[in-house]
Amino acid sequence: MAITDMFRARALQPAVEKTEVLEHVRETPVEITTKTWWKRRAPVIACGSGLFSDGYLNGVIGSVNTILKKLYKQEYKHSSAQSNITSLVFAGEVVGIIIFGYTSDRFSRKWSIFASTVILFIFAALAAGSYGAHGSINGMLSALAAYRFLLGIGIGGEYPAGSVGCSESTGELESGSRNRWFIWFTNLAIDAGFVVAAFVPMVVVLATGEDHLRAAWRIMLGIGVIPPLSLFYMRWKLQEPEAFKRNTMAKCNTPWRLIMKKYWFRLLVVSTIWFIYDYSSYAFGTYSAPSVDNVLGADAPLWKTFGWNTVINLFYIPGAFAGSFVSDWIGPRKALAYGVTAQAVVGFIMAGCYEKLAVPKNIGGFCVVYGIFLSLGELGPGDNIGLIASKTSATAVRGRYYAVAAAFGKIGAFIGNYLYPILVADAGDNVVKGNQYPFWVASSLCILSAFLAFFCLPEIGQDTIDHEDAAFKSYLIENDWDISRMGLAGHQAPIRSDEEVSRQSS
Repeated sequence: MAITDMFRARALQPAVEKTEVLEHVRETPVEITTKTWWKRRAPVIACGSGLFSDGYLNGVIGSVNTILKKLYKQEYKHSSAQSNITSLVFAGEVVGIIIFGYTSDRFSRKWSIFASTVILFIFAALAAGSYGAHGSINGMLSALAAYRFLLGIGIGGEYPAGSVGCSESTGELESGSRNRWFIWFTNLAIDAGFVVAAFVPMVVVLATGEDHLRAAWRIMLGIGVIPPLSLFYMRWKLQEPEAFKRNTMAKCNTPWRLIMKKYWFRLLVVSTIWFIYDYSSYAFGTYSAPSVDNVLGADAPLWKTFGWNTVINLFYIPGAFAGSFVSDWIGPRKALAYGVTAQAVVGFIMAGCYEKLAVPKNIGGFCVVYGIFLSLGELGPGDNIGLIASKTSATAVRGRYYAVAAAFGKIGAFIGNYLYPILVADAGDNVVKGNQYPFWVASSLCILSAFLAFFCLPEIGQDTIDHEDAAFKSYLIENDWDISRMGLAGHQAPIRSDEEVSRQSS
């Protein structure tokens, strides 16, 4: 017990009591602004919903891989294309996350988001039109892998710019609903992208027929240009979040020594949990179609494989939607911990029963258990890890803080996509054991995530953004740092009297 108490004490150490903070900083809460119902919610939608592209473009590549494997058996089998096309996007995302994490803090949330939208549109289109010199198959596969990497840079920008802007914009909404609005337009948007990414290949293959798979996979990728295109106008009209206007350090030097001292432990915990979540989530999502294909057998029609894969991906939605309310009711920390614990239990069951489930006559049961495993991952860490990352640091450094945590997550996704087929192949000809290995590993890591969430994360309330910014300014004042340089010109929040503070608190 002493060890867990030590972890909890370290996690809570940066927190400052509200009464202590108000001795130094008395700010108007972000929610007290003269904006209409729509104007409060439009930035949440515009900032967050770009993550639909992440879900679609990462999810559809599993089906594209399945088609390319059937079309180009020898070229695909004897090249690194299968791993590169799937995984290089995550390498690009890490690059994009780091770049846009910096620009969103130092320059602008709005223009960072808009730049990522442009990149998404351009390289989604180029990936669909991938072509090798003189019609070379290997050249085409190399071009597709390269475009996927560059596409990843645009996807990466959606995290520290889009999600952070979405989180800050929820601070202007009514207390009691802020977590769900963030989740609906970030994680639920990603999950909707995964579902559409599973459904579209089934429809496309039924429409084109299996004699025209060369057109089918390009159509699947080409549809990925629609989501970023639909956001152009909203993001062009977007304004900087109120919290950013008041608390940015864009006009002054960042006190890195003080920031590292305050946030290093919390950031390490958040990054580790995100790494574990993405390790399993993206790998199991990407390889769900090949897993179903293995269960049904090589003779099954391709549309049936994609149809059952759609069933599996549909389970993302109820988990993410239910989890959005749970996060508001009991808080992100507990929602994450309970969700990931339940996911571990189902994962161990899946591994233990895999031999009985993974036969064609039990494909329905296989998909249900597989889907429940994914659904609980969304209810827990899927919904809450981005929320926690976006609300456990001050606005002034939130983009870079979030970027580090998200980059760890994408590294986990990158590793998961490489290790998944290796774990399967490690069992040799024993197909059952090979498919059990990923579930044993992922479920064991879920237990670690639950421990970290229970004992190493702070509680997060509805008004955490206001309190965290106030606590951060109080911390800077205590360390003789001049906070008057923070904020954009004309947007510093007013200092209020004790009587005004008391009236607002009541």
